[in-house]
Amino acid sequence: MAIGYAAFLLVLAAILCARPASAQDWFKTGTGLGVEKARVAVPEFGARDATAQPLEKVFHDTLVNDLGYSGILELVSPSFYPTSLPNSPTDLKAGDWSAAPASAYMVAYGNLSTSGGAVAVSGWLSDVHNAGTPPALSKIYRGQPTEDDARSLAHQFADAIVALLSGGSPGIASTRIAFITNRSGHKEVWVMDYDGGNQHQLSHIGSTSLTPRWSPDDSKIAFTCYVPFHGFTSVQICMLSLDTGGMLAFERFQGTNSSPAWSPDGSKLAFMSSAGGNPNIVVTGPTGGGMHRLTFSRAVDTSPVWNPKTGQQIVFVSDRGGLPALYEMNADGSDVQKIDTADKGYVIDPAWSPNGQLLAFSWRRPDGNYDIYAMDVGSRALVQLTRDAARNERPSWAPDGRHIVFESTRTGGRQIWEMLADGSNARQLTSGPGECESPNWSPR
Repeated sequence: MAIGYAAFLLVLAAILCARPASAQDWFKTGTGLGVEKARVAVPEFGARDATAQPLEKVFHDTLVNDLGYSGILELVSPSFYPTSLPNSPTDLKAGDWSAAPASAYMVAYGNLSTSGGAVAVSGWLSDVHNAGTPPALSKIYRGQPTEDDARSLAHQFADAIVALLSGGSPGIASTRIAFITNRSGHKEVWVMDYDGGNQHQLSHIGSTSLTPRWSPDDSKIAFTCYVPFHGFTSVQICMLSLDTGGMLAFERFQGTNSSPAWSPDGSKLAFMSSAGGNPNIVVTGPTGGGMHRLTFSRAVDTSPVWNPKTGQQIVFVSDRGGLPALYEMNADGSDVQKIDTADKGYVIDPAWSPNGQLLAFSWRRPDGNYDIYAMDVGSRALVQLTRDAARNERPSWAPDGRHIVFESTRTGGRQIWEMLADGSNARQLTSGPGECESPNWSPR
């Protein structure tokens, strides 16, 4: 017997939140992966006029790509589609889509039209197991009749679908990734859509930039920069405004200053600084004021990252025990403890998952290359995500906790890749000219 749409969502939420029965339950549960997926069909949208036809292809291709890479949906193969494709709710023959071979639970469909120098997209998501219920989603999006806007509108519709079918967890199709590339002749901060589209340069310091980090409110990027200070080139923290595209004021300090990290509320910035002598972890306000040290080691302490859920813990890299390893401390610098990985080698590039439960990092074990691992912070259980495909470093989590972006040399030079958080479905986002590194996923 058919169930109502509200009941369907409850059942789906239970499926998505259920603990999977795999050997790595802790990891699958922590990322929301490895569970049964809702089966969704995405037929081509109807183009209402000739101008809309090329935009419909861009929109549809982008939407399919976004939903297919969401990690929570199973897309129905177009070879199983019925012959009649809907462009509006009155066209939808629910029984044709719920029956085999399509066997869909939901259908995403709609139409595009252009008029008066604008494009309008009408999109619906319907539960085809309950033909009498209204569409679960009904959206109208408007923009300029350009491919860029068609992509943006598709991202928005994909995020709305993912948010609904994931029980409220936001999609990532409208998020962006900051990275470093030398395409312009210098290492500068660039940004791209989450799928590698719309790559463009942000910083123009004409020198070397490294380690970009988005602020929690998505308005600024802090990064390491090589800039003049007291007549010499110095390694400092620079700040870029996403609102104006210009540089923001940030105090400069003696010594080397690098690897910035934002506190979850955006009120503080932690970074490595040798202003007080040895390279240690310091904290300042968002413009560099009020610096105070958190660590007092004679070794090199660097790469701090805050627990994004609590803001009460910081993980960092230190070679105080010999080889670089991960250490954890309270946000005030107290109770420093080594995070033991039970094997020797270099452990670098820590990155917290959004839920504060998992820690991704790059680890070069004695008998291998640099690979990406994830650890359950509470139990210290480990899972390897990449496997000896050259160097894989600098992981950064997507805000949904189901995807990770990283840099890799698996195709030669350094380029940016992303994957589902269990290591599957890796895909390359950047390519030449130049090398690309240090990716960082925007928080929204």
